[in-house]
Amino acid sequence: MMKNSSRIKLETERFILREVLLTDVDAFFELDSNPEVQKYVGNTRVVTKSEIINRIENLQKQYAANGIARWAVIEKESDAFVGWAGFKWITEPINNQLHFHELGYRFLETHWGKGIATETSRSLIAYAFANLTTDSLYAICDCENLNSRKVLEKVGFQWKEVFIHDGIPHHWFYIHNN
Repeated sequence: MMKNSSRIKLETERFILREVLLTDVDAFFELDSNPEVQKYVGNTRVVTKSEIINRIENLQKQYAANGIARWAVIEKESDAFVGWAGFKWITEPINNQLHFHELGYRFLETHWGKGIATETSRSLIAYAFANLTTDSLYAICDCENLNSRKVLEKVGFQWKEVFIHDGIPHHWFYIHNN
C-alpha cells in the first residue's frame, strides 16, 4: 500500500496523483530550483526550501477552498515524486478570462520525454469532466515551449490564439466536454 493513500485523487497506468504534502518538500525543491524546468513557466526558480513550504501550503489552501489544485505525480513502481499535474482554479484575469480551470504540469528534468504529461493530462481531463462543474478547460503555454504545445494538442486541446501574458507571447488552448 502506498504511503498517504487516503490522499490519492487519481491513478493512471504508471502514476498516482495525490495531494502535494509537506513530505514532498525535497523533491519539489529539486523541481522548482531547476532553471531548465522554470524556463517557460514565468516563475523565478526557488533558492530556499522555505519557499517550497510556502508553495505547498498555498496548494493545500487551494484544495480546501476549491477542492482542486495541482497534484503530486508519484511513480507507482518506485513511489518517487516525479513532478506535479492538475488544475488551478483561476480567479485573476488571464487573457480576458476569469473563473476557469487551467491545466498545468511540471516534471523533474530526468523524467522528460517519457510521456508523463500526456498520460496524466488525459486522465486529468476525464476526471475534470466527470467531477468538476465545468464544460470547458483551458491551458496556456509559452509560444517557445513546443513540447508543451504538442502535449496539449495530443490530448485534445484546441488552439485558439496567441496572447501576451506577463510580457511574453503565450498560446491559449481550450477543450470542451463533448
